Amino acid sequence: MIMHLGDPVHHFWLTRSVARVLGLNLADEMRSGHLSEKDYAGMITRCRTCPHVAACQEWLSDCHAGGTAPLAECRNSDLLTALRQPH
Repeated sequence: MIMHLGDPVHHFWLTRSVARVLGLNLADEMRSGHLSEKDYAGMITRCRTCPHVAACQEWLSDCHAGGTAPLAECRNSDLLTALRQPH
């Protein structure tokens, strides 16, 4: 089975945008050691495999900073939720 991967640049920005709405800065999370480069790359790759891009973009257009949770279908939901916990 061949898996379709979405455009890496588009999904890089989707990943960062979802994190930003949740109040996360992924670069800061990496600098502080809470997110490894490998985990960050994995987030983008998981996003690239997601079939819910249109729903995600709609969610992003309806949200503003301080969102409470990513879409239930978000493939990075668990990691984003964990990063939001106090360190």
